[in-house]
Amino acid sequence: MKIGWGWKITILYSGFVVLMVALVVASSRQHFDLVNKKYYDAEIGYQKVIDANHNQSVLPAAVNIHANQGIVTVDFPDVFKDKTIDCNIEFYAPVNAEWDRSFKFSTQSNSINVARSLLQNTRYTMKISYIVDGKSYYQESEILLRAS
Repeated sequence: MKIGWGWKITILYSGFVVLMVALVVASSRQHFDLVNKKYYDAEIGYQKVIDANHNQSVLPAAVNIHANQGIVTVDFPDVFKDKTIDCNIEFYAPVNAEWDRSFKFSTQSNSINVARSLLQNTRYTMKISYIVDGKSYYQESEILLRAS
């Protein structure tokens, strides 16, 4: 049995249509989490984050983050020793918005501990914003939390 060129073109275009419909259906079922539900308001205030990030970059040391099985420890630079630190730490999980966590602290210690039981075993972007003596600082860091 021989297929003519008209049938071949029809089969080709039909296959293309089926492929496009399948891609549209698959993409409509995809779930996307926005980083921030009020992203427009956050974008307007982003200049403050840029300024705080600049303040962080001129410090002699960065915020140090390390984790063990029980806690995630955030160590602030030694220049803030014995000063009050008002801090907001956001753990942003790009995989799932339900895993995002935010913590507020006020401390005179140079370190903060966050219990690992409050977090998932995944990669987080830590957004650390803090105020010392009325001056804002901001740092983003990646951390991978794994189960052992």
